[in-house]
Amino acid sequence: MGPAQREAVFERLQAANPHPVTELRYETPFQLLIAVMLSAQSTDRAVNKATARLFAIAPDARALQQLSDKALKDCIAAIGLYPTKARHIRAACEILMRDHGGLVPRERAALEALPGVGRKTANVILNTAFGEPVIAVDTHIFRVANRLGLAPGRTVRAVEDRLSRLVPERFRPNAHHWLILHGRYICKARRPACDQCTLFDLCHYRDKVRTWTVSESPQALGVAHARSRSLPRRRSPARRRART
Repeated sequence: MGPAQREAVFERLQAANPHPVTELRYETPFQLLIAVMLSAQSTDRAVNKATARLFAIAPDARALQQLSDKALKDCIAAIGLYPTKARHIRAACEILMRDHGGLVPRERAALEALPGVGRKTANVILNTAFGEPVIAVDTHIFRVANRLGLAPGRTVRAVEDRLSRLVPERFRPNAHHWLILHGRYICKARRPACDQCTLFDLCHYRDKVRTWTVSESPQALGVAHARSRSLPRRRSPARRRART
């Protein structure tokens, strides 16, 4: 994908959603940090339910540090891997109180020094809480970047490095949110909604397919011999042998 196509990708994403935001609910950088730590292998909806209970009784690092283990685990018990996450949260709060006055640091190294915080989580905090033009690559963004041909790479870090280099500068502050929302709701893992995709003509995904809803099907519209756009089906090895 060339510079003009990349520019067009983000112009369209911006036109569809001029002010993208995270779907995690938070009021402070600390609350965002805890929400992102909980979000690994979980949905934003589940995290929001858990943090609504948690932040009502422990809205900051000091209050959460003083919360009992049972109370903390009760609040996040519906989240996957919650015992490990509870341990990381408690240890992170201790470091925040001891070394940062209870505040979330703005430096990558200090963020990644917190238990349960890796590069992706640090990037989310830097971008969403502090407005840094960094891109946190999760499974959605990794998939979208490779399918579109926007920044293909075999590893998460390779995709992040390419996005950081290739995304036009004016789009970088919001690129993370646009790409993750596109991957979550349009370019889904198992069945991408290509018929709803505004990037269809720019996409390099070899298996993209223009699907039809029941009401929009060629038969319902009375369009004779119309076909959706898709790749030819591959014959099985057995059928290929039978034809030789």
